[in-house]
Amino acid sequence: MSSEIAIEEQGRQPLLYSTPTNGNEEEIVTSSSSNGPDALKNTSSNQRLLSLDVFRGLTVALMILVDDAGGAFPSINHAPWFGVTIADFVMPFFLFGVGVSISLVFKKVSSKPLATKKVVFRTVKLFLLGLFLQGGYFHGRNNLAYGVDVAKIRWLGVLQRISIGYLLASITEIWLVKNITVDSPIAFVRKYYVQWIVATLLLSFYMCLLYGLYVPNWEFQAPSLTRSTNGPQIVRCGVRGSLEPPCNAVGYIDRYFLGEQHLYQRPVYRRTKECSVNSPDYGPLPPHSPEWCLAPFDPEGILSSLMAVLTCFVGLHFGHILLHYKGQMHTVVMWSMSSFMLLISGFGLQVLGIPFSKPLYTLSYMCITAGASGLFLTIIFYMVDVKHFRKPVVLLQWMGMNALIIYALAACDIFPAAVQGFYWHSPENNLVDGVESLLQAILHSSKWGTFVFVLLGILFWCLVGGFLHMKGIYIKL
Repeated sequence: MSSEIAIEEQGRQPLLYSTPTNGNEEEIVTSSSSNGPDALKNTSSNQRLLSLDVFRGLTVALMILVDDAGGAFPSINHAPWFGVTIADFVMPFFLFGVGVSISLVFKKVSSKPLATKKVVFRTVKLFLLGLFLQGGYFHGRNNLAYGVDVAKIRWLGVLQRISIGYLLASITEIWLVKNITVDSPIAFVRKYYVQWIVATLLLSFYMCLLYGLYVPNWEFQAPSLTRSTNGPQIVRCGVRGSLEPPCNAVGYIDRYFLGEQHLYQRPVYRRTKECSVNSPDYGPLPPHSPEWCLAPFDPEGILSSLMAVLTCFVGLHFGHILLHYKGQMHTVVMWSMSSFMLLISGFGLQVLGIPFSKPLYTLSYMCITAGASGLFLTIIFYMVDVKHFRKPVVLLQWMGMNALIIYALAACDIFPAAVQGFYWHSPENNLVDGVESLLQAILHSSKWGTFVFVLLGILFWCLVGGFLHMKGIYIKL
C-alpha cells in the first residue's frame, strides 16, 4: 500500500488533494510555497508520504509479535475480556490507517458512481480474502491439513472487519462531503459535518443495542470430551445492558444472525479466571467453572464491527487535517490535540463505568485506541516527514509498502505452514520448528527463544518488503 507526494508551486497555502492510483491507493498532491520552516519542500519528483508506510509497517510488525509471541508472554496477548494490552491496539491501528488513506484517495473524485463501483469491488475482494484466510480453510502453523466444513465456516474476521470499515468510510467520503473550499475552521466543519452525523448515528445505534437489547437465556453445544456432562449447555441471562461474556448484546446478535457454528470457537474469555486455571493464559477449566466458558464468541462480530467503523472515521478526520491545514507543524499540533482529546475521553468514560473491552469494542476502548493511533502517527510523521529521521525506520517502511501481502503470509501463518510442509522423515523435523528450538536451546529459555525467533521473523518480512520495493512491486488487492 503506497502513499506518494508530488509537489507543485501553486500558491501560499499547502492545498493537498489526492487521486486514486490503480483505483485503490492514495497519491497525495500538494501545492506549497516556501513560507517558512513549516512549508512543504518543493521538488519536481514524486515522494512517498513515508510516515503512513512506517505506521502500517509498525502495525503489521505488532500483529506478528503478539500473535506469535503472545503464547509465550500472555501479558502482551489480548486482554481476556476487560482491559487493554499491546495486542488490543493492533486492530484499531489497521482501521485508523485505512481511514487516513481513504481521506487521501477520495479528496477529489471525478466520477462518484465509478469510485463507488471500485470501492464495492475492492470491499468484496477484501472480504472474500478474509473469509479464505480466516474462515477455517487454513489450519495454521503446526497443522499441515487444510479444508473447512462450510456448515462451520467463520464468516467474520480481521480482514472482513477492515472491509466493512473501508466500505462505509469510503461511501461517506465519496457522497457526503460538501464541495466547499476550506479557508477557515468553520468551513472545515461545514465540509465534513455530515460524515460526523453518520458516525454519531452509528454510535447511537450501537449504544442503544448494547445497553437496551434484551438478552434471553440461550443454549449451545459444548465441545465433546471437555466436560463430564455432554449435550446442550444452557446459559441463563434474561438481562439488559450486561457487558459480561455470557449475556451481552454483541454475542446475542452474532448468535442470532450468524449462528453458533459460524463464530470463533476459542474466544479470549477462556483465559479469564473463571475459565482457566492458567489465567491470563489458556488452561484447563477450574472446578465449578460457569457453563459459558466453552461457548463460542466472535471478537469481530456484527455489532462490534459497526462500532469499529468509528475508528476509520477518526482516521478520516486526521487525513482531512493533513489535507487542509497549512504547514507540517500545524498538522502536528492539530493531530496531537485530537489524539489527547480522544485519550482523555477514553479514560473518562472508563471512570464513568464504560470499561475497555476489545471483544465488545466499547466506546471507551474506541477512544483510547484511536487516540493512541493518532498519537503514534503524529510522532512518526514528525520524525519521518518533518525531521527526515528516516534511516532507523526504513525496515518498517518497507514492510508497510506491502502490508497486505505480508499480513496474509505472515500473520495468517500461510508462509510458516508452507515451509513446515517440507520436513525430514517426520513433520516435526522442519526448518521453522528447528530454528525456534535452536534459539530456545541457545538462550536456555523457551519463552525468550520464541521471542527472538519472532523478532527474526519480523526482520525477515521487513527484508522481503525491501526486496519487493527495490523491484518496484506493490501488491494491492
